[in-house]
Amino acid sequence: MTPTNLVLIIGSLLAATLLLQPRLLKAPLWRATVTPLASIIGSGFLVSGPILADAAGNYAWLAMTGLCASAYVFGEAIRHNILHVEPQLAGDAKPPTKTLERVSDLTLSLAYFVSVAYYLNLFAAFALRLVDVTDPFWTRVGATGAISLVGIIGLLGGLRALEHLEISAVSVKLSLIAGLLLAMALSSGLAIHNGDFALHQLSHPRGGREIAVLLGLVILVQGFETSRYLGAAYDAQTRVRTMRWAQWISTAIYMAFILLMTPFFTGGLPAHGGETAIIDLLKPIGMAVGPLIILAALASQLSAAVADTNGAGGMIEEATRKRIRVNFANFATALVAIGITWVANIYEIITYASKVFVAFYAIQCLQAAISAWRRREPVRTGLFASGMMLALVVIVFAVPAGA
Repeated sequence: MTPTNLVLIIGSLLAATLLLQPRLLKAPLWRATVTPLASIIGSGFLVSGPILADAAGNYAWLAMTGLCASAYVFGEAIRHNILHVEPQLAGDAKPPTKTLERVSDLTLSLAYFVSVAYYLNLFAAFALRLVDVTDPFWTRVGATGAISLVGIIGLLGGLRALEHLEISAVSVKLSLIAGLLLAMALSSGLAIHNGDFALHQLSHPRGGREIAVLLGLVILVQGFETSRYLGAAYDAQTRVRTMRWAQWISTAIYMAFILLMTPFFTGGLPAHGGETAIIDLLKPIGMAVGPLIILAALASQLSAAVADTNGAGGMIEEATRKRIRVNFANFATALVAIGITWVANIYEIITYASKVFVAFYAIQCLQAAISAWRRREPVRTGLFASGMMLALVVIVFAVPAGA
């Protein structure tokens, strides 16, 4: 067994021993951190390396820095709204505030439709790698089966039982990430020691095209907004603090991962199976990479899809004032996700999801800018207005990777 393979396995097991401790799993602050963290890591970790390598080459780390910084601006707007807009909504809010919040909720429910398609297409793609299938047709068939199953379970009211997957799934995934980071660091260290370390010369889009592709990758760092809707379980200060922690942790993980993965970049996305290209890129680490990545993918994508299906169903029920019950809304979410699966490839789904989520962030930034202006906070007003403008640029100009 190679040293990197050994480190990957031992590192993952040691991290799992720590992260799966019952006391940690039950700790309120950790649970409040895990919900947004699971969504952020679940959204993009598995596909971020190959896609950013194709979009930005060896400057992938710089692209990830920009994505994380953009996400942090959007996160600041949502945190402002948790502290200052939520109390208004619970009482006598001025006219634009409640209207913006209704539009924001509707936009987020639409975003969930796309994200369910995204998560379960990835779920199917990684599941099919178990039998070495990368054909897009069979990925769509597998995704349709997975989405149908989630939709039927949701119709029958059984999704709540599956929600418990989330905290265990993110612990498993963080354990794998720890093992991967250690193994990649060892691989680079050995290469430097042996005089073999080198970065491949990679071609990638330049100028406006490169920026347009990167704008469509916001979903890779999306998920922090879930803290906004945990008010029934946690107070505002706890949600703000743990949401910030989730963004700090995820930024550290993404930056370390992209920097350490850069030496493994070999070229653009393959014609088929680009969404699972991380398995092939990291094969030099050892034979354990594929099975461990697939295990983490199946757990994290399923739990994320269940959470977003429930989120969409709950928002539709609330928006229609319970004329459409959550069970039927869950099933409707699945039907829309199946439709998206058959009209778009994975890179198009990623861009569509980015645009719809960014539309939600634009509304949240507008809400926060109005609130900050009323509170006579000019710097924060400018920050949130800039976030809204950035969101509008994404919506207008973003294009899919690999197009």
